[in-house]
Amino acid sequence: MLHLRRFARPSTLALAILLGMQGGAWAQQPPAEAAAVPSSKAPLPLDELRTFAEVLDRIKAAYVEPVDDKTLLENAIKGMLSNLDPHSAYLEPEAFAELQESTSGEFGGLGIEVGMEDGFIKVVSPIDDTPASKAGIEAGDLIVKIDGQPTKGLSMMDAIAKMRGKPGSTISLTLVREGGQPFDVKLTRAVIKVRSVKSQLLEPGYGYLRVTQFQVNSGEEVGKALAKLKKDNGGKKLNGLVLDLRNNPGGVLQAAVEISDHFLTKGLIVYTKGRIANSELRFNADTADASEGVPLVVLINGGSASASEIVAGALQDHKRAVVMGTDSFGKGSVQTVLPLNNDRALKLTTALYYTPKGRSIQAQGIEPDIVVERAKLTREQAAEGFREADLAGHLGNGNGGPDRPTSTQIASDSDRPQDDDYQLGQALNLLKGLNLTRGQ
Repeated sequence: MLHLRRFARPSTLALAILLGMQGGAWAQQPPAEAAAVPSSKAPLPLDELRTFAEVLDRIKAAYVEPVDDKTLLENAIKGMLSNLDPHSAYLEPEAFAELQESTSGEFGGLGIEVGMEDGFIKVVSPIDDTPASKAGIEAGDLIVKIDGQPTKGLSMMDAIAKMRGKPGSTISLTLVREGGQPFDVKLTRAVIKVRSVKSQLLEPGYGYLRVTQFQVNSGEEVGKALAKLKKDNGGKKLNGLVLDLRNNPGGVLQAAVEISDHFLTKGLIVYTKGRIANSELRFNADTADASEGVPLVVLINGGSASASEIVAGALQDHKRAVVMGTDSFGKGSVQTVLPLNNDRALKLTTALYYTPKGRSIQAQGIEPDIVVERAKLTREQAAEGFREADLAGHLGNGNGGPDRPTSTQIASDSDRPQDDDYQLGQALNLLKGLNLTRGQ
């Protein structure tokens, strides 16, 4: 899936910045002269160009079937970009249009963010409440076949094109999970409407804020969610908050900056460095604090990529939050979308981004402060037995309050995600512990 964001800042006139496995942010298109890489006036590689022209001529003359010049030249362009890195690509009109259309967070497909691994298509993360997540597809799954056709050798753009389709149509994916046996999953394509920010109170005083993707309005939505959590808490400041970035593949750079800024009052959030002068950007926090300094735990995992890593890295470097979970994905590169004059575009890696302390996340990721692996919770049957309150004639409690015999059942709230999510439960317990030691 591709994400697009238009924004205009004086320092970003020459860049269309993309963050996330298949997309991110798009700056306002600059004048051609501003976007161009400064030329060193190096002479053209005439020998190599002659070889290219000779190969083109030989293919046209001798290949078993006729091939037109347009096809040969476009394939040559694709080849140039595909051999640079996994995220640079030549966008033909349909792919470029899809990139532009997906800014709103609504698109057709399965709801899977993908990358490449050993020539196979790898699931970076399924998006919440989509056909992919409902079918049980997990981050790390390898897609080895699409509708029975092997994906080995397919480019990422071609694989995405095969998985897209008319809402209501069906598709079969063959997956391999953690080196196991291949298995098939049948899905029905749908119009994916991604709700990027979700929030609720886990318990009185403790909030939960999940960001599934960094979309155009995600920063604003997080601000509203923080205000609503306080309102739901009776207008009182929260005792703790869990910011869940697990399986968040990234998205709009500006949204990542805005969300980080909700929790920081000063200092650097992120900066980028590249060969183009205008690719060197710096983003700083302002003094406003929408979170009111609430104790914060950030959850990450292997599906947390790019813009998610910007937020986690900034909050970690400033010691504003405890980062918990498992290592993040490790995508620390920035892509620039350079529109061409024929409804096509280049998606080109132009910079790396760095956390406030100068850490490059590329191919390493964010290491959590506290490692908590994903685990499945099972509840044991309560042991049979008696308590003092079960005994006939027991003394009452002079401090007041009802007796609590064995038969007392504590009502269970069915809408408590921490009961079935081990990592979330551990994050909540950490916040409670922090408040106990601080005397709150």
